[in-house]
Amino acid sequence: MIVPGAAQDAAAVADHYDELDIVYRRVWGEHVHHGLWTTGRESPTEAVEALVDAVAERLRLAPGQAGVDIGCGYGGTARRLATTRGVRVTGLTLSAEQARFAATQPGDGVDVRVADWLDNGLPDAAFDAAWSIESSEHMVDKPAFFAEAHRVLAPGGRMVVCAWLARTGARPWEVRTMLEPICREGRLPSMGTQEEYEAMAREAGFRVVGFDDVSRRVARTWTICARRVARALVADRELRGIGLRARNRVFALSIPRLIAAYRTGAMRYGILTLEKPGAPAA
Repeated sequence: MIVPGAAQDAAAVADHYDELDIVYRRVWGEHVHHGLWTTGRESPTEAVEALVDAVAERLRLAPGQAGVDIGCGYGGTARRLATTRGVRVTGLTLSAEQARFAATQPGDGVDVRVADWLDNGLPDAAFDAAWSIESSEHMVDKPAFFAEAHRVLAPGGRMVVCAWLARTGARPWEVRTMLEPICREGRLPSMGTQEEYEAMAREAGFRVVGFDDVSRRVARTWTICARRVARALVADRELRGIGLRARNRVFALSIPRLIAAYRTGAMRYGILTLEKPGAPAA
């Protein structure tokens, strides 16, 4: 497990997303995660929606089911799955600003709440599906992250985790120059490997259904992001001011690091599919 020198916690994560709220919405839009390219001709919007659809396929969502979106951001994924798959979604975010924006967006069957997943208060066995798109990285206690998902899922329920992962056996210079700084700048308490994630999931009681390394299919997200940030700093006075004053402006340094980490293979992007053993209720 890659652990940055400076400790990170839920309050630091919430502060990051609250302070940079306008930046995220103007640069990323309602989906604050990577895109998934298949042909290479997809637009960024099509690519981010493709990642959401890939999650839905692995979850085997069916109309009428209940799902929980762990670290739901602005609720874009929850709204898409509620609309396209007919599911009811409870979304949790640490950011009050993200929840405030989500409340302004139309979306039947979606309930976005400000809550810490590690202390979520949700009932046992209440959901058919759970998913986490790039939020597990922000969890201080990753074994508890998986344990909570296992607790709230009904028997037979599925979980999909899309995660930034460190290469197994990353070289010391990769850890020092890329992975540890990415964790510090992005408010990630730690970054695990595929093997560590699978081990924690099994320890929580899950069966590992599959793992897909889609690093090459998502990596262009960061070159697109770099161009958008550069244009915004030139053309958008408000964003330029935030870039000069914000406590969390250091995250901008991670963009070139992320590009380099994907190109060298120091960082990977994985989609982990899990299942809670047992037959689903009739």
